[in-house]
Amino acid sequence: MTDDPAPSGSPTSAANDRTLLIVDDDGPFRIRLGRAMEKRGFNIILAESVHEGVEIARKVLPSFAVVDLRLEDGSGIDVIEAIHQERPDARVVMLTGYGNIPTAVAAVKRGAIDYMTKPADADDVEKALLAPPGQKAAPPDNPMSADRVRWEHIQRVYELCNHNVSETARRLNMHRRTLQRILAKRAPR
Repeated sequence: MTDDPAPSGSPTSAANDRTLLIVDDDGPFRIRLGRAMEKRGFNIILAESVHEGVEIARKVLPSFAVVDLRLEDGSGIDVIEAIHQERPDARVVMLTGYGNIPTAVAAVKRGAIDYMTKPADADDVEKALLAPPGQKAAPPDNPMSADRVRWEHIQRVYELCNHNVSETARRLNMHRRTLQRILAKRAPR
């Protein structure tokens, strides 16, 4: 796994080229996903911004990419467009902690093959990347419960608000005491 782009060269067939660009501004998630995908046989390149992702996409021409929708310096959709300008056959999965229909449609129109909400499981990401062209990956065998998805979303917003309960409650349109009770409980299964 590397944070530095590999030397540029001509693209090889997707069957032999397992270069995977992961673009996400959440450092721990990016590194965790990178390690998991490396164990699955991918050659990993990590980036944390739109600028860095676009630059690497133009130099390395990755076969695969996992791109976060919202990055600190812009939209991951710009990275998808850059990847497909350089390598139209690249298979890209869009990830986001803020799933909604319009952004999913925009990502697919720009070339993403699938759209997944965070936290995404490495097995599900691999299935999406390697699904036959024109087909979606099979649904997960053991998906998270709705309560767990809600809890994960609350935790993510809480972290993005630097563990400020009042700010998190305001952004989630939730009463502060209700949020405190949720945060005090263990994660649902």
